[in-house]
Amino acid sequence: MTKQIGSLYVVATPIGNLADISQRAIATLTQVSCIAAEDTRHSGKLLQHLGISNRLLALHDHNEKQRAASIIEKCLAGENVALISDAGTPLISDPGYSLVRLCREAGVPVVPVPGPCALITALCAAGLPTDKFQFIGFLAPKSSQRQTQLAAVPANTGTIICYDTARRILDTLQDVVAVFGAERQLVLAKELTKTFEHFACGTAADITAWLTEDPQRCQGEMVLMIAPAPAKADEVIGEAVQRTLKILLAELPLKQAAALTAQIHDEKKNALYQLALSWQS
Repeated sequence: MTKQIGSLYVVATPIGNLADISQRAIATLTQVSCIAAEDTRHSGKLLQHLGISNRLLALHDHNEKQRAASIIEKCLAGENVALISDAGTPLISDPGYSLVRLCREAGVPVVPVPGPCALITALCAAGLPTDKFQFIGFLAPKSSQRQTQLAAVPANTGTIICYDTARRILDTLQDVVAVFGAERQLVLAKELTKTFEHFACGTAADITAWLTEDPQRCQGEMVLMIAPAPAKADEVIGEAVQRTLKILLAELPLKQAAALTAQIHDEKKNALYQLALSWQS
């Protein structure tokens, strides 16, 4: 009889509030043979809180490829193994990619156990567009690298989401201004699900002012979200309206052409006037 292969369970854990652990996550962590954790001391406290005494294996950036071999061996021998990170969903700016890829290549089933994730938690409460967004992970440590990283994001990508450290956040806000301008709207989510959770909204100057009012505010985990650029007038106004405006501009003064186009298409006269002005500049 062929022995059944074990699975690797990718288990999301709380990002702050321990009550956010799911029933399925608790059951999985209780039942597996061992748990691969980014920091065994940190994760040990969570498991102790949950009353789980399973063996912990350290799996981090420096030993992941080497540790993967022994984990895959366990799974092929029929054992189930769980993967957790320090907080949130593993692999999202955390170790685990190499292990999951190698498990797939070895025929070991990889089972997600979903739960908290800082970027999704931040985005859903930020009040920024959620239909399209791009997560760019942790920002680089140097200003020039951060600006290059931000400038490389396509203009039509929607909301931009990144992680940053409290130590660098003020410098990062300056880099955002250098790349996107001083008027771009931002949301900084801080200490998500914890006692001092806060969403600071506004321009980089607004958020900088809030952070510097109290040194304690420049502490904790940070998720920075950058709103999409405001749509240009010719992207908001339909092609048929623009065509009418152009025809009328060929025969009439700008103000009159805008007023007639607004009346024909039930559009705002001032928006059409500003669009026509932009064509002449």
